[in-house]
Amino acid sequence: MLKLMDRVDRQYILPDGKLSPEGRQAWGKLPKERKLDFHRWMVQVRTFDRRAVILQRQGRIGTYAPLEGQEAAQVGSALALSQEDWIFPSYREHGVAMIAGMPLSQILLYWMGRVEGNLAPPGVRLLPPYVPIATQMPQAMGAAWASRLKRESAISVAYFGDGATSEGDFHEACNFAGVFRLPVIFFCQNNHYAISVPFTRQSAVPTVAERAAAYNIRGIRVDGNDVLAVYTAMEEAVTCARDGKGATLIEAVTYRKGSHTTADDAARYREPAEVGEWVRNRDPIPRLEKLLQAEGLLTEAEIREWEEHCAERVEQAVKEAESSPAPPADHLFAHVYETPPPELRRQQAELLREGKRDG
Repeated sequence: MLKLMDRVDRQYILPDGKLSPEGRQAWGKLPKERKLDFHRWMVQVRTFDRRAVILQRQGRIGTYAPLEGQEAAQVGSALALSQEDWIFPSYREHGVAMIAGMPLSQILLYWMGRVEGNLAPPGVRLLPPYVPIATQMPQAMGAAWASRLKRESAISVAYFGDGATSEGDFHEACNFAGVFRLPVIFFCQNNHYAISVPFTRQSAVPTVAERAAAYNIRGIRVDGNDVLAVYTAMEEAVTCARDGKGATLIEAVTYRKGSHTTADDAARYREPAEVGEWVRNRDPIPRLEKLLQAEGLLTEAEIREWEEHCAERVEQAVKEAESSPAPPADHLFAHVYETPPPELRRQQAELLREGKRDG
């Protein structure tokens, strides 16, 4: 079994729901609503994720990238950001997108293959999901550079997985950010596997965070299933970025319960004992619920009530997404070339003629 959790810089909420000494201090500084926000958002994210997997199995959306197990990393980090900040996500940041202000129905539209799913509402600085690995990192760095040049307070955040750290884009973005002390945060959700390749086969060093030293930027490794540890680390990184102290590389050690995508079978490369350890003992939601219940901030009845509320919200989003008018058939020719080449224009005209004949 992999031992990625043996070395973390920060773990505040222990797997049994109790607080470490440092955790008690950090937890005590938070208002009640923020503590409950952690739970509300994580349950909402998991409810959406589970429903999306079912929708894919029913053929109602396309291939989908599940995130169950990574809720604390996404919720804790996103809640530390402000509306002015730029977010550059990978294809698994559905929770981050929700907190940023993306309607659930639009997230579903994206996975239905609809371009509308990429259109963030006004004021939401969320880029469309990046599918090519690590390409969002230089772009987040570039946006941070623009903020610096324009003397704006906005920062940029790039979300990526451990597999992205094997790409050249990771090095280029971190190096440029370090040289120019840019207001950018590189947030790695190390879920142990780049699809089927374990982290130990990708990296000669045991952690992502220690690579920060090569670029003279801060590096911190947190328990990614501990929402409080993630939140405080992200808050500190945000403050450093806004204060002109440069970039931070955060490694949130977490675990995806399911497969890489619904086109993958994780059972072919992960041992049942390893999966069981993370599912039974390190799940981020029960860990937080135990703490909230012990402090009298949450009851079993309130947990069930919120779960039902989240399920209703998701079902409403499904109805909205599935009731959206179908795009015209020739829509598949749009959004690729600014000026389509002659062959594509010919194919588009042929499709339109066939449509008229069928109509």
